[in-house]
Amino acid sequence: MVTSPDIPDWLRRQYPFSPKRHRTVSGAGLSYLDEGPRSDEAVLMLHGNPTWSYFYRHLVAAVSPRCRCIVPDHVGMGLSDKPADYSYTLATRIDDVLGLLGTLGLRRIHLVVHDWGGAIGFGVAARILPQVGRLVVLNTAAFRSDRIPLRIALCRQRGLGTWLVRQLNGFAAPATRMAMHRRTLTDEERRGYLFPYDSWQSRVAVDAFVKDIPLRASDVSYAALHQVEKALPGFRRHPVSLIWGGRDFCFNDHFLERWKQFLPEAQVTRLADVGHYVLDDGGAEAISLCQEALFPEHG
Repeated sequence: MVTSPDIPDWLRRQYPFSPKRHRTVSGAGLSYLDEGPRSDEAVLMLHGNPTWSYFYRHLVAAVSPRCRCIVPDHVGMGLSDKPADYSYTLATRIDDVLGLLGTLGLRRIHLVVHDWGGAIGFGVAARILPQVGRLVVLNTAAFRSDRIPLRIALCRQRGLGTWLVRQLNGFAAPATRMAMHRRTLTDEERRGYLFPYDSWQSRVAVDAFVKDIPLRASDVSYAALHQVEKALPGFRRHPVSLIWGGRDFCFNDHFLERWKQFLPEAQVTRLADVGHYVLDDGGAEAISLCQEALFPEHG
């Protein structure tokens, strides 16, 4: 098992937080941020693959002076433990987040989701619906689809795909370029994204996350995703903001249109020239939109 590395000074300059640890029911150490005022109201931010809580660093800095921020690294990702034999499935990831929330005594939870954090987050929210407040949806899905880019489909293959992802870092490393459009990540930002994934062992969950994408009924997480999808109409009365990068190579406008069908009352802002890493590529504009969605009463 790969355990949490120390945060080096160069990374702490970008990620100036003090992660906490939670032990999941299966015994893995889950790293998470708990920033801002101690309160029973919090913003829960959930990342996908191959990112980690680093993806939300600017949003945490912007939101935490006003509201508590809870930002976990899913098991196998970021600064969490990376066990070789963990159940890296959608259902387990939902349970892991619910287990963390169960220790925090929160009364009200607002949600920000990105990439596969969407399926995880809406799966969590459906189980604690009375506690859920506002939802901010960044290029993601929480419903079934058989659409997948060829380059990701290649990484799903047994053998070759695993070798590409774990030996060559052929998923996380290309993402730092492919997920941007308006600008490019700096060398330090790319280094930050890739910091947790520096070896075959540390990329176990990056590979497993790709393999777990449920495309057909025979896939392990297909039933769990179907359950998440069936719960989506229950959020139609919630304030939902879709903040969408229009140049996403993966979660493209097809997925945006699907969201509009599931949640027709959602407020939609499409950033036409922004790629998949919405908060980095959209910069201050994207951060401001998230703040406005979470705290509309403050303008």
